[in-house]
Amino acid sequence: MADHRSKTEISFAGRFASSAIAACFAEICTIPLDTAKVRLQLQKKAVSGDVATLPKYRGMLGTVSTIAREEGMAALWKGIVPGLHRQCVFGGLRIGLYEPVKSLYVGENFVGDIPLTKKILAGLTTGAIAITIANPTDLVKVRLQAEGKLPAGVPRRYSGALNAYSTIVRQEGVGALWTGLGPNVARNAIINAAELASYDQVKQTILKIPGFSDNVFTHLLSGLGAGFVAVCIGSPVDVVKSRMMGDSAYKGTLDCFVKTLKNDGPLAFYKGFIPNFGRLGSWNVIMFLTLEQVKKLFAKEVRV
Repeated sequence: MADHRSKTEISFAGRFASSAIAACFAEICTIPLDTAKVRLQLQKKAVSGDVATLPKYRGMLGTVSTIAREEGMAALWKGIVPGLHRQCVFGGLRIGLYEPVKSLYVGENFVGDIPLTKKILAGLTTGAIAITIANPTDLVKVRLQAEGKLPAGVPRRYSGALNAYSTIVRQEGVGALWTGLGPNVARNAIINAAELASYDQVKQTILKIPGFSDNVFTHLLSGLGAGFVAVCIGSPVDVVKSRMMGDSAYKGTLDCFVKTLKNDGPLAFYKGFIPNFGRLGSWNVIMFLTLEQVKKLFAKEVRV
């Protein structure tokens, strides 16, 4: 008699949909921290005469409360519409393509633990592909988040996400939607590799420890590990990306890097580290916990 075994498979459409759903849910939960992070990163040293004045935004919770007090609670969810556009495209592609690309790099018949280098390479590849397509959504999200409280009588640059897309195209040209693509590809390829490869690796390591199984607690620990690694590695490029997208005064990636280093010092590249970890750590935990559950809805048993 033939030995009929079964394995679980998910189609690319299922992977894309589950990744997009998980990424969007995580975005909704954590965007107030992302708004705080963007404001902190765009804040330059304020100088009055020869004396440096106190910065407007101080710390993650301080920034959140300042924005809520001055602009209302809704301001913390500024950029949520393009943020969800971004996660549908970027999240769906970078996470959905990770397993197929990883399999492509190791070969179809590979048996055993996939090497960490292959996981990192797959993460770099899918992150770069996904953000090249999703860059316009990222640009609009940062522009909307960067706009603080305006003086009375001063109109806002954009009335909303769709207005921002059309205004940027009309005033700056279609190519402007891909402003900051260089640092954005660098940042997202690096952070994607750090997130997905470290989640993959941490989960694989935990599952080898006696008493651990593929459950919510394992997913929680792996998600926290992924968030911490991603922030440590990706923070400098994240600061450069936010500054380039929020301010058109920089000529390019190198110019932004040099000016930031000269004017604000090396610690500026880790500006907003705590909100960034608060954001990415919680984002990864929520996203991976949701993803592991949603994937079950799209999985189907296949006989082998």
